[in-house]
Amino acid sequence: MEIIYVDSLFFLNLAADYLLLLAAAAIAGLRFRRGAYLLAALLGAVYSVAVYLPGCRFLAAEHWRIGAGLGMGLIAFGGERKPWRCMLSWLAVSASFGGALWALGGEHMSLRTLMLCFGLCYGAMRLYFSGKGRRIDKQRKEVRLRFLGREAVFPAMVDSGNELHDPVTGARVLVACPHALRPILREYTQLFETGDAPELLTRCAAIPTLRGKLRLLPFSAVGGGGLLPVFRPDALLLDGERIEGVLIGVSPQAAGDGYEGIVGVDMGKEN
Repeated sequence: MEIIYVDSLFFLNLAADYLLLLAAAAIAGLRFRRGAYLLAALLGAVYSVAVYLPGCRFLAAEHWRIGAGLGMGLIAFGGERKPWRCMLSWLAVSASFGGALWALGGEHMSLRTLMLCFGLCYGAMRLYFSGKGRRIDKQRKEVRLRFLGREAVFPAMVDSGNELHDPVTGARVLVACPHALRPILREYTQLFETGDAPELLTRCAAIPTLRGKLRLLPFSAVGGGGLLPVFRPDALLLDGERIEGVLIGVSPQAAGDGYEGIVGVDMGKEN
């Protein structure tokens, strides 16, 4: 007769799922959202216990397992710009952990040994990706900007190709994608995803919150030129350092793997 200790099962799965989500986020280059990961891990832990409750054995079916996994992924990564890519990273990490534990005979391990193996696997994976992570961190800055009484925080890539300046004032331009500015733009975020700058400015003129807050800046790039909607933030910090005299440009093309904005190499320097 199989004996299941509910408390041990719950806390083991809670810790394991939380570590898996952290590892997946680190590999994907995300800014940690620990509260979301803990909530997702709680769902996984509750599900793992529910499977063994009287009358709930049907939850062990494959489609229920998949549903629980998708639910955890949506809770943890649903707010990211590419949630499905993040969920695939998490599934890959989970498979790697599961394979390692199976190879070590995880079904017959004690709770202490099992937790030790989880810790070692997590540490090994973080160590493996630490070199890549450090290189990425050197090329990124944390952007924290305030506008309209609201705040947005997102990672930006340092790019020597970003030499955008206001031709009149000489102000430098940090370019951010609309998703990064969602906490500020809220229900108007989708307006900035069209790419039609003149029409955007016209539509913003009819919105009291945005009226008079934006203007168009001409720019040229390797792929061509055009007009970029820009605004002056109330406050801007790069890696915690307050930066003055910078405009924020909004472009759907300002995002990539692990970043949601682009800054120039001289952005942290004084004019």
